[in-house]
Amino acid sequence: MAASTMTVPIGMITQMLDRLGHPPGAAPDAVVRAGIAPALLARPSARVTVEQFALFYRTLVVQMDDETPGLFSRPLRGGTLKFLCLGLLGAPSLRVALHRFCCFFRLVLDDLAFRMVADGGAEGLLIEERRDLGAQRALILELMLLLAQGIASWMLERRLRLVRVDLAYPPPPHADEYVNMYAGPAAFGRPATLLVFDAGTLDLPVRQDRAAVSAFLRRAPMDWIRPPAAERLVTHRVRGLLEARLDRPPSIPEIARALHLSPRTLARRLDAEGTHFQALKSAVRRDAAIIRLLCTDLPVATIGAQLGFEDPAAFNRAFRQWAGMPPGGYRKGRP
Repeated sequence: MAASTMTVPIGMITQMLDRLGHPPGAAPDAVVRAGIAPALLARPSARVTVEQFALFYRTLVVQMDDETPGLFSRPLRGGTLKFLCLGLLGAPSLRVALHRFCCFFRLVLDDLAFRMVADGGAEGLLIEERRDLGAQRALILELMLLLAQGIASWMLERRLRLVRVDLAYPPPPHADEYVNMYAGPAAFGRPATLLVFDAGTLDLPVRQDRAAVSAFLRRAPMDWIRPPAAERLVTHRVRGLLEARLDRPPSIPEIARALHLSPRTLARRLDAEGTHFQALKSAVRRDAAIIRLLCTDLPVATIGAQLGFEDPAAFNRAFRQWAGMPPGGYRKGRP
């Protein structure tokens, strides 16, 4: 699934602004540079594209000379992640590389640490919180798990597969987003926060070289947020099929046939991954609508028709449910 087909909650922006101490409603230069309408900051149901979030994040990194902008008690100066990636190259396996990953962050961070742990018959990468992470704790843990997952996937030069992702906090308001964030099912309220790896994954060889480091870092944090297991989780495969036919969304039986499953098995698999067909259909249409409103000048009625809405009024009603405002109003806030 291409990152350009996705959106993320505006809360990822506003929480980072809160962390940096910006007054409510304030729109710093990073918001404007990312093409995010400042008016959207006051709308909890608003969303931005993955590209917009990535540009917002990168702008803060440059302005603050901190590659984890404002998240921790001391900054990670520019070049920190480059040295991390270079230090992982040449490791004989992902397991060795992740041990180096843990050692590196022990040197540069005081607020948290990474540790490799045994989890029954599997192994995991655990985040140990050493200081109070404050009101944005969940966001910080999300981003650091995404960083670890993104780097692990990049090192293997293949899409990662996780047994599960354990979160030591209750489900946040955007818990339904996790199926598109991580390469395994999320489990909330767990004793610790960790990525649990599939059998054999940690023994795979590191396949990247020095030439690949700069390109990977230039795209950051795009490659952390991009769904890392599109061909493995049924959720991502269903979403891909829906995206291919936005104007005529396939039915559950059609999707099931394409995936060589019965409709009942499809529903059971989606439920195990924390979602269901109608939620995916709605999310795909929502994201496509927001991206078209923000990135094109197509008439609202045309966008609705492209998404399979024969009646413009039906599209307006659906969009109000998704974003809390009509599509025309969403577009007017565009810089």
